[in-house]
Amino acid sequence: MPKVMQYTKGSIVYFEGDKDDRIFILQKGHAVSTTTDIETKEPITEQIKNGEFFGVKSALGHFPREETVTVLTDTLCVSLSVPEFEAMFGGNKAVMMKMLRVFSGQLRQVHKKIETILNQDLTINPMTAMLSVAQAFYDDERFRSCCDVCISFLKRYPNYYEKNEVVKLYTMAKAQADRQKNISTDEDLGDEVIAPSALRQFALPAFQRFAKNYDSGQVIICEFEPGDCFYLIQSGKVQLVKCVNGTNKNLDILKPGEFFGEMAILDNSPRSATCMAAGPVQCLEFSKANFELLVTGNPQIALMLLKLFCKRIYDQKRRLKILVISDIQARIADVFVMLDEMNPISASNKSFRRFDVTIQDIARWAGLSLDLTRTEIDKYIAMHKIEVFENHMIVHSIADMQRMANNGQISRN
Repeated sequence: MPKVMQYTKGSIVYFEGDKDDRIFILQKGHAVSTTTDIETKEPITEQIKNGEFFGVKSALGHFPREETVTVLTDTLCVSLSVPEFEAMFGGNKAVMMKMLRVFSGQLRQVHKKIETILNQDLTINPMTAMLSVAQAFYDDERFRSCCDVCISFLKRYPNYYEKNEVVKLYTMAKAQADRQKNISTDEDLGDEVIAPSALRQFALPAFQRFAKNYDSGQVIICEFEPGDCFYLIQSGKVQLVKCVNGTNKNLDILKPGEFFGEMAILDNSPRSATCMAAGPVQCLEFSKANFELLVTGNPQIALMLLKLFCKRIYDQKRRLKILVISDIQARIADVFVMLDEMNPISASNKSFRRFDVTIQDIARWAGLSLDLTRTEIDKYIAMHKIEVFENHMIVHSIADMQRMANNGQISRN
């Protein structure tokens, strides 16, 4: 049962770093939330208004508190467990939609900060950028993907002044794709993956009208295009790709039960990555037109999205903490600390860790070039702190990595 909590003036509801799965509603009084800016290290204080929720992200995401909450007067709060929150508000469309929009905005802000640090152009022309994605696929000999991006471009921008150039690129890619039809070029990503039992509710006949099937290499959404729908993977795998300086870079592989494209549908922003089928894929496609209606009849979708946003906000803030470390060795050390946080084990085995990552993965997390990352990793190898294999790395002491990361952050201040 939800509990009414009484706090006297000056009390702390919880501290930054606490592990606490409670969600609070400020019922009466005055409270403030204080957190530390990741870039400037300056405190940021925000007032919590009566009737507002707080502690939601860390509770739903099951990660440490990001802020300290202090009451300024004698205050009453309602405390709920996560199951109680879901039971009481999971079916409340207004509450769910408000939280989704707030969290979507927060996630977008973190993305913009990361893009600024990585010197990515935030004012890029979406038409020019989409064409660079198509050209990059052509250069990589992913001709089917190039065709899909060209088709999407021509549908969205039929009056583009260099339309003939797009048609020419499509024609060349189509000819090459036709030649590849009888040649298997699919990357070996393992056996077909079926949606987990937790998503069986989406197998109901009512959802079949949202089902879409994609062939291997087919582009589902293209980076930089306007967002008007999002997807839930039912079977197969989806490859995330981002165009960097005219080259498409693989970011991640999504599996059944995962959403993608959800940010754009809530804040009308351009797509931040290209998503393409890695083998046969079946997705459920939800548009802006049916999204709110869908949430009304299926509150579990809003809850799943809410939890997804909580995790992604935490993950992106954690990456931002890495990127603001100026000392390169400390930055790489903090990547290993983050990997340890994401994959915790018992304290007895803490000194020796295996991570299934490559140097390319470390470079991506640290925002460094592959050559610079390889040079710094070689220094760790020479110090006998890590071992590097083809598809994994061994860290001899996470405590050493934690110490080096902390020293780098202290020196920055």
